[in-house]
Amino acid sequence: MTNRNLGRWLLVALAIVGLAFAAPVVSAHGNDTTADDAPTDNATADDWAGWMETQMTEHMGPGAVEEMESHMGVTVDEMAQDMADDDYNGGMNGQGHC
Repeated sequence: MTNRNLGRWLLVALAIVGLAFAAPVVSAHGNDTTADDAPTDNATADDWAGWMETQMTEHMGPGAVEEMESHMGVTVDEMAQDMADDDYNGGMNGQGHC
């Protein structure tokens, strides 16, 4: 009986330590809705395409652009043109890129 109680308390202690560690990690992104270096609302398609390619390469490594294009079925240029045409305001209902 003692071993069972000790095991439960150990599990509770580990859960508390895990939550204490996870809270700052989860909130590390802050409340910003877009990247600081994202193009402005009146950016051209070329501005958006260059920014997206840089972001994908920096965050996901070489080959990320090609992988994304094959997975999504559209090119970066097509997405960039859509963003430029629609006066992009953070996308994804204002939730930004991360």
